[in-house]
Amino acid sequence: MPVGSTWHRPSHTPGNGIHGTETVDDFFSGQAAALAGGTTMHIDFVIPVNGSLSAGFDSYAKKTRNSVMDYGFHMAITKWDEAVSKEMELMVKEKGINSFKFFMAYKGSLMISDELLLQGLEKCKSLGALAMVHAENGDAVAEGQRKMIDLGITGPEGHALSRPPLLEGEATARAIRLAKFVNTPLYVVHVMSIDAMEEIANAKKSGQRVIGEPVVSGLILDDSWLWDPDFTTAAKYVMSPPIRKAGHDKALQAALSSGVLQLVGTDHCTFNSTQKAFGIDDFRKIPNGVNGIEERMHLIWDLMVETGRISVTDYVRITSTECARIFNIYPRKGAILAGSDADIIVLNPNSTFEISAASHHSRSDTNVYDGRKGKGKVEITISQGRVVWQDGVLRAERGSGRYIEMPPLVISSMVWGKPTRTISLLFELLSGALNLRCKVLESLRLSQSDVQQR
Repeated sequence: MPVGSTWHRPSHTPGNGIHGTETVDDFFSGQAAALAGGTTMHIDFVIPVNGSLSAGFDSYAKKTRNSVMDYGFHMAITKWDEAVSKEMELMVKEKGINSFKFFMAYKGSLMISDELLLQGLEKCKSLGALAMVHAENGDAVAEGQRKMIDLGITGPEGHALSRPPLLEGEATARAIRLAKFVNTPLYVVHVMSIDAMEEIANAKKSGQRVIGEPVVSGLILDDSWLWDPDFTTAAKYVMSPPIRKAGHDKALQAALSSGVLQLVGTDHCTFNSTQKAFGIDDFRKIPNGVNGIEERMHLIWDLMVETGRISVTDYVRITSTECARIFNIYPRKGAILAGSDADIIVLNPNSTFEISAASHHSRSDTNVYDGRKGKGKVEITISQGRVVWQDGVLRAERGSGRYIEMPPLVISSMVWGKPTRTISLLFELLSGALNLRCKVLESLRLSQSDVQQR
C-alpha cells in the first residue's frame, strides 16, 4: 500500500523557548524512526530565526544533510510586519512552501494576536497557501497557569488543569470564524478535544472548508498519566494541547471514522527525561512534546482497522493520500500509480507488534506508548524504489532524502461556494420558523401586558 505521509517535528525544534531546549531527534534519528514505522515523507515546520523566515529556512536546510527520506517544510509565523509579508511571498514562489502555521497559544513567545492572524490569513489566501493554527486561547492559558501555581499545583497535572478543553474549543471557533470572514481554508492541527472537534464539525456542516487533524496520542491516550506520582512518568505525557480525559479519545475516533476529521498526524516532538525535568518544580517549564512518528501506522491499524472502525481504503486515506492531496503533492505522493514516487510499505495484518522505549529508533529515552501491543506491523518500507527498512534493519543512506517542493494551492477549489438549493431551502424554513416563534412570543407578551393593565 502507499506509505504514510505526515507533518510533524523530528528535527532540532526549540522547546517553546524553555531553557534553550531542542528536541533530541534530528533529521536522521527522527526519519529513521519514521521509516521503521512505514512513513517515507514528513513536513517539518520551520521556526523563524530572529523573526526572519529566510534565516529560519536556511537554518533548517543545513540540518537536513543526513536526511534519509523525503521531506518538506511549512513555516511558523510568530510576528507580523511588511518584511514577514514579503518573505511569505518568497517562501511560496521560490522555496516550495505552501502552508503557514499560526500559534494562538504560548503567550510571550510564539503567540500572535487576532489582528495579526487576520493579516496572515489574508496573505495566505492571496498566495495560494494553507493557513494552519495551533488553537488554544493563550491569554486564558496563561491565567490558568498562574492560578495553578498560586494553588500550589506545580506538577504535570497542572498542565492539563490550566488549559482545559473549552479553551481549545474557543480558539478553534475563533480561528474558524476569522477564516470564514477572510473566506480562506483553515487547517486545525492536533485536534485533542470534543470541544474543538464539534466546532470543526459545525463549520463543515455549514459548507466551510476546515481540515481537522487529530494526532495519535489524542486518539489512544487519556490524561490519567499526568497524575502519576512519579514525575518522570507523568512529564513524558506533557504536550499541548494536553492529552484529554477518557471519552475525548473515543469521540475523536468516531469523528475520524465518519470523516469529520480527515487525517492523522503525529506532532512528533521528543525531549528526554533530563529535559523534561527542567519543570520538576514548575509544570510551565516542562518542554512540551511526545513521540509518535514510528508508532503511528501500527497503532492506527490496530485501533481503527483491526476493530472494524474503518476500511483498509480509509486507512490509506487518513495516513497517506489525504495529506498528499491537502499539501498539493498528490499523486507524486500518497498513491501507487504510474509516475508516482515508488514509496510503498508491506504491512502484515496478522503480525503483532510491541512498542518499547528500549528498541525504538527515536533518541528519546521514553515512549508514551511503552508496552502497548497490537496487530498490524510494517515489515518492509520502500522509498524512491529502494528498500530502506526490512527485518528490523535500516538500509537507507544518509543524505538520500530529498526536499520536496509543494506548489501553491488553488484556494478557490478548496472553499465551498454558495449553499446548494437544498441547504438554502432549509435555511429559509429555519428562518421562517424563527420569525413565527418571534411573532408568537410578541403576541404573548402583548397579551400578558393587556391582562396586567386590566
